[in-house]
Amino acid sequence: MTNIISEVKELIGKEEGVRLEYKAVLPPSKNIAQLISAFANTEGGFIILGIFKDPQGKLEINGLSEDFRATTIIHKALDLLNPKPQVEYQYTSHESKKIYVIKVERSSIPILLEGRKFIRIGGEVRPSELVENAPSKKGYHRIQDVVSELEIQKSDATYSKVELANHYQSILKIINGLETLFDFEHTCDPISSKEGKILARVLFSSFVDSFEVYLSDLLYEIFLAKPETLKSKSQTVTLKEVLSCSDMQEFIEYLAKKKLGKLQRGSVKAFLDENDQISNLKAISSDELLQIEEMFQARHLFTHKNGVIDEKFIQNTSKNLVLGEEYQISVDEICDQILYLTAVMNKLDKAAIVKYKLDAT
Repeated sequence: MTNIISEVKELIGKEEGVRLEYKAVLPPSKNIAQLISAFANTEGGFIILGIFKDPQGKLEINGLSEDFRATTIIHKALDLLNPKPQVEYQYTSHESKKIYVIKVERSSIPILLEGRKFIRIGGEVRPSELVENAPSKKGYHRIQDVVSELEIQKSDATYSKVELANHYQSILKIINGLETLFDFEHTCDPISSKEGKILARVLFSSFVDSFEVYLSDLLYEIFLAKPETLKSKSQTVTLKEVLSCSDMQEFIEYLAKKKLGKLQRGSVKAFLDENDQISNLKAISSDELLQIEEMFQARHLFTHKNGVIDEKFIQNTSKNLVLGEEYQISVDEICDQILYLTAVMNKLDKAAIVKYKLDAT
């Protein structure tokens, strides 16, 4: 263990890379497992918790409270890996602050998380399957461009943003592999084939739903990084709930999930009204909010009305539509709206990382 301490003293202050990563807070066990898997499958290295890196790359030693029982989370993370890699971990002190160090040895065999192998590429964690979401050389060129843009967006992002970008890439790859359904010669025109329309509705609903999931995931990251934001006059917990948690970290995760479970669904405006932690970022303009709400209304049409325009949708859109007709979309429109949500997500993510000092990939 003494060897770890001496090695860490030499490392702190160096830039992140294949063998070094800083984390301001203690991530959930699954995220820790992904990091450990990636280090073990590449060159090994160190994960240091309690050090914040700002967008300019400047390091700030915040420390990691021992109340979080980091070792318990590491044990949970290792239980998710198959086989278990060789890992050492402990608290140590730096500049009078407690930090937590995880040393991962390079593995001679693949270390898998839920059957997937992760690796380090520079200072980032990626699935080993060829960067899984790399664009295909076949299909519609614009989809390839959007997939590439989403790949770029994964840098300096929260875990929540990376998950949403991965989902959007998967949706676009589905479309790109079905040229006969989507007619790439006329991507500006509404999708005309019956099967294409059905699949487009499903995919449209999926990428809109995923934006809502992103907001919830981002709020969860904020709760874990800043537990004090969970405080609420209306929120009460029972002694039984407290005692059922093994440590402070588990209690915070429980309380965060309990609060998220009570959130309204189906409206970004309602979500922001309920959660000052995100609305106070001032990252979404009123015009953007109206545009996103219209997407959610379209999602409702596709999910519950088979795309048939109703009075409620007409009232909530600026488009000139006819009651009872089918609401149609094109491949280009899907690309446009994914890019629109991605731009909003990018602003939210950057603001949240700065304000709450969240970890960025």
